[in-house]
This record gives sequence, C-alpha cells and structure tokens, in this order.
Amino acid sequence: MTVSERLAECSSEKFRDFQSKLVPNIPKETILGVKTPDMRKIAKEINGTSEAEAFLADLPHKYYEENLVHFFLIAMIRDFDACVRATETFLPYVDCWPVCDQSSPNVFSKNHEKLLPLIRKWIRSPHVYTVRFGIRMLMNEFLGEDFRPEYLEWVANVAGTDYYIRMMIAWYFATALAKKYDESVIYIENRRLDPWTHKKAIQKAIESYRVSDEHKEYLKTLR
Repeated sequence: MTVSERLAECSSEKFRDFQSKLVPNIPKETILGVKTPDMRKIAKEINGTSEAEAFLADLPHKYYEENLVHFFLIAMIRDFDACVRATETFLPYVDCWPVCDQSSPNVFSKNHEKLLPLIRKWIRSPHVYTVRFGIRMLMNEFLGEDFRPEYLEWVANVAGTDYYIRMMIAWYFATALAKKYDESVIYIENRRLDPWTHKKAIQKAIESYRVSDEHKEYLKTLR
C-alpha cells in the first residue's frame, strides 16, 4: 500500500473542507482531509523502511498530506548531515505554512553549531517557505542558552512583503519578547519592523501567557 493509499483510508471530506480554509493558497483538490495524528502514525509505521526511502525520493508529491508525512519522516532522521540533505532537498517543494511549521527535526537540537550557518542561509533564500522555516528554526533553537542579540538583527533584516514571512517574523519577535525581553523590546521601541509586522508582533506578545502583565501594558503604548 502506498502512502497516498494509506492517507486515503484516513481521509474525511468534512475535514478536507475545514482544512482547505486554513490553507487557501493551495488547490482544494490536493487536500485529502487527514488529521495530523493519523499522518504522524503513518510516518512512524514506515520510518526506516524501503517504502519510506522510495517515498522521500519521489518528489514532487501530489497531496498536501504527503508533504506533511514527508517532513515528519525527515524529522525522525537521526544523522544530522543526512537530515540536512533531506531537508534541503524538500524545502523547495514546501508550498504552505502547515507543512513548513509542523516538523522540527529532533537532531537539530543536538547540533546547534552546525545548524546556525544553515539557518543564516535559509533566511536569505528567495523561496518563501525556506525563509519561514529558517526563522522558525532560529526561534525554536536559539532563544534559549545559545541566544545572541545579533540573531534578532538577522530576522529584522529579512526583506519581502509576503504575508507568511511577515507573520513568522511577528511570531519570532513575540516569542523573543517572552524569552529575551530586554534585548528584543528595543526593536519594538525603535520600530525596526514594517508597520504591519510591528503591530502583529505586539498583538501576539500581548496574547501570550509568557509575557508579564507589566510588559504587556508597556507594549500596548508602542502600538
């Protein structure tokens, strides 16, 4: 049974209709309507098999859910270099935010030194979802012990007007305001982001339970 056949068995027309509203930039006919736990289960079932190897090599895929299973499989690759090769092969085929956002390779967390220059390259890519993925990896992996203030500058300097990039920049800064407030609030005070992204970052920070009430009140004055 192929991955698409496995997915078809779990599909729901009702869920497809719901899902298509969340990803309006891809054709509805490419969505089967499969819930994330079912896709993760399929990925786990075939991980490490010849079926998975053939599936990862068979690009582009036809269905949205195939792309998600693809990235879930990549996230389970334990060798860093192999995981990066698979990631960089796949990123040009990512065409929507859920595929971009739902997978975080486990091996990245253990290889920050090697990951950082790749993130720098990804956020300079002309491809929207490669940029978004790069910013998300910087957010996920480098707002903790390995944080450096210069990473805020990397994100603030990302160019472009694409909605999905600007939304990720806002998400990054909202998270930075929760985790590295003193360093990141300067970018809000100095209005380093474009007006839409600036307001969205503040909105997301105000909605976050991780930002203190005191900081939220101050951020409201900067809108």
